[in-house]
Amino acid sequence: MIVGVHRSACAVGAKGFRALGRTVLAGILATLCAAAWAGPSPDKLLIEKCGACHQEGKALQRITTMRKSPEGWDMTIVRMGIWHKVEVSKSERKTLVKYLADRQGLAPEESAPYRFLLERRPNAQDVAPSEDLAQMCGRCHSFGRVALQRRDVAEWRKLVHTHVGQFPSVEYSNMGRDRNWFDLALGDVAPKLAKLYPQRTAAWSKWQQARHVAPSGTWRVAGSRPGWGGYSGYMVVRALGADRYDVKYDLQYDAGNHVVGQGDAIVYTGYEWRGSAKLGNQEVRSVFALGGDGKRMSGRWFLRDADEIGASFEAVRSDAVPADTVVAVSPALLKAGTTTVVRVSGVKLGTQFDFGPDVAVQKVERVSPDEVQLSVAVAAGAAPGWRQIGRGAGAQVALYRQIDAIRVEPEFAHARLGGGTTAPVSAQFEAIAFCNGADGKEIRLGPVHATWGVDNFDARAKADDDVKFAGAMEPHGQFLPAFAGPNPARNNLNNVGDLAVQATVADGDRTVAGSGRLVVSVQRWNTPPLR
Repeated sequence: MIVGVHRSACAVGAKGFRALGRTVLAGILATLCAAAWAGPSPDKLLIEKCGACHQEGKALQRITTMRKSPEGWDMTIVRMGIWHKVEVSKSERKTLVKYLADRQGLAPEESAPYRFLLERRPNAQDVAPSEDLAQMCGRCHSFGRVALQRRDVAEWRKLVHTHVGQFPSVEYSNMGRDRNWFDLALGDVAPKLAKLYPQRTAAWSKWQQARHVAPSGTWRVAGSRPGWGGYSGYMVVRALGADRYDVKYDLQYDAGNHVVGQGDAIVYTGYEWRGSAKLGNQEVRSVFALGGDGKRMSGRWFLRDADEIGASFEAVRSDAVPADTVVAVSPALLKAGTTTVVRVSGVKLGTQFDFGPDVAVQKVERVSPDEVQLSVAVAAGAAPGWRQIGRGAGAQVALYRQIDAIRVEPEFAHARLGGGTTAPVSAQFEAIAFCNGADGKEIRLGPVHATWGVDNFDARAKADDDVKFAGAMEPHGQFLPAFAGPNPARNNLNNVGDLAVQATVADGDRTVAGSGRLVVSVQRWNTPPLR
């Protein structure tokens, strides 16, 4: 009956409703027509697209006996299209991912150990719980891709069979042909995975029963983008319905850049924020995790077309945290014997800040209700170390007398050549300063400005003159790889390289240097959401 009314309303247009007025009528017709052609509900869509292979009686086999991240479910749906020609439109795919991730996702504590993979943090070390799992699973893809799903032992064994069916060479590849791979996978590895990552857990049951707080409201945000420096600002989130949101950003970088932006976001599983926005002139994506209390959010945002370039993100909701909560202090490194103008950003800030002994706040200027500017004098004899100056995770400054060491981070990085339709994968470095504490132990101070360079890493790299062909280092610490070969100027070798990365930092009339390693390898052809 309802469908009949919808179709009738769409067909007759305005004639039967003149008394309602044109504005009201337009809204009613838009609602009725949209409902009439919206397609099946998510549960019916799941049966329609997946039931032909997975439905047995009234139950869906395989699908309902596992849990995954939003990216995991998205990869499953895409894989069904590639392997079995299941036709799913873009909008249907989004609907199915939302439906499955909400009902069969991961609890926050289950996804926490491998959030670096969801956030696409570059050069993160993927560590398996044991050597046999690293050899069995981590030799073809990250182990995090395994750990971001949950199955019972029967389902883990079916996954082994799937691997053999779709990738028969797996038994003959490295770390497969030198052992009884199939029996080990079924008999040893599947039970171990079921114990580590079971389908049913107390964490998931508890999360399903929890009240999930929507992220609507004004957020005070802060973070750091390697190469650009720290930032703070605002994120305003407005609900659009169905866990979808309109988002506006207003960010101020420590270096002076003012960046505004707008975008949208969707929240899966009650806490998994996935956003898309334009910040300034850059298209970005965001992967954040909402805190269960709805007061905090953290994660990373990155460039849409170069996810190795991005920034950390921490946020507190302005109406949910106490006044005087600090989210960022800039600069956060204060040298003994100097006076520095410091910007403090937070929520409803007062004007009283205690930096501890040997530090005096000489002047306070209010910039806005959420920001103050301080003139801070540090005595020459002040003890080095971190000081808490107020409420909030961002309310910290580090005192130092001199920079005693510089380390390049990441210490070991990986970049990839580009060419044709395949974009290069760059590498972004930071120079991290350390000082010696009163007890002789090193104190990590944080990122500082550096002069950057690269050189051949070893004798082999020098013989091939890798530094000449592999790419170039930008002044802000980003290495841009060359195009892929073969290169006639290099005896038709590819433009790969093994390079030493060098950072030099000025500290008064002294200079302090540090180094890291960068391997520039061949193009990356496969870029799934979970690598």
